[in-house]
Amino acid sequence: MTDLKRVMSGLPLSGLTLAPPQVFGSVRLVPLIRTDNRDDLRLSRRVYPEDFAFVEVDPKTIYASYVPHGLVANWTTDGGAVFGSQLARATKKKDGKSYGQFVTARGLRKMVRREGKTQLRFLPLHVAMEGLLALHFGGPDIAWTEYSHSVMRSGLSPRSEVVAPGEQIAGLDDALRLFEVHDNQVGMIVFVAETLASAFVVPHPDDYTNLHRTLIADFYGELIWQHGFYGTENVVLPDPIEVESINSLADLRREVDCLRSRWAEMNEMMSPALFDRPYHSERIYRFKPFRLERFISDLDPTAENHLGEAIYADDGTLQYLKTYRLSSAQTRRAYLLSQLAGHDWNLAQCADSLGCRKNDLILRLENAGFGYLLHQHILDGARAKERMLLS
Repeated sequence: MTDLKRVMSGLPLSGLTLAPPQVFGSVRLVPLIRTDNRDDLRLSRRVYPEDFAFVEVDPKTIYASYVPHGLVANWTTDGGAVFGSQLARATKKKDGKSYGQFVTARGLRKMVRREGKTQLRFLPLHVAMEGLLALHFGGPDIAWTEYSHSVMRSGLSPRSEVVAPGEQIAGLDDALRLFEVHDNQVGMIVFVAETLASAFVVPHPDDYTNLHRTLIADFYGELIWQHGFYGTENVVLPDPIEVESINSLADLRREVDCLRSRWAEMNEMMSPALFDRPYHSERIYRFKPFRLERFISDLDPTAENHLGEAIYADDGTLQYLKTYRLSSAQTRRAYLLSQLAGHDWNLAQCADSLGCRKNDLILRLENAGFGYLLHQHILDGARAKERMLLS
């Protein structure tokens, strides 16, 4: 792998302590604590009040979505402290314009844009989601006869995914509002009905205090929305304190420390995707001594899969993290595209590697929403042959 792309075995959360969780209904919030924080990188929010935004990814590609805010990274190159990070509303005309009570849109130049020598603006989670939508976006490189003329001409355009805003996740808003922010808290792991929904890390505790409520403006997958709607009270608990062994404050302190250790172990056990899954990471932007990367898990259809983005310092420490859990349908779509691209878009070879017939693969593509890739007579022929096998 080049220095632009690499494979990670789990996400590097070393240096972060998983504190005991706070539970509200089906929502479990696990604070992330860090005592050794850098002062040379700070993150703040830039508010975008328009209904949606569109970003010119390249001269031929436009990304459109609801973008409530961007994040602005300020840093120093000499290790000195950064001051003045604060919530700000974009006012520059080139960043968009509102028009009365009509549907409003904001035009943004690039997902990640340098603003001056030591300031960088990027769109949280959208950097990662754009990577998913761009996955093998160009379509077949070889003019296989099965693929439609439009796909050979313009690739997979358009590509879209459906997500749910955090305000639609039952209980999340109340949980974020009710629970206090810990001292030295720089992040949060969010579980909904004991399912890992997202992880969020920022460089400094003051940044987290200002950005805590932005979790409600993030987007989540359909699975998380369903779990929030149907989930019940959390019941996963570690072994309690041994009351009989407490005879002094020192004994109580020892038991509390042991309970916190058991909580940390349980939190790690509940989030194997953060620690045990392989991730493919791609560097998006370099701003010394930091780098912004986006990543996606190995797209194993039998396991949970996540994508996200991160900022690392040159010493390897994680300074920023935001993740999104893919739904089963999103995983299937990305997996099929990756398998096709890995076999040069040859349907027969791809079917062999998946252990299925070519017609099965064609129908899987159609069920995943990629029927438009193929000529209509290819789809009709596959359906006809399947009906003959069933009759």
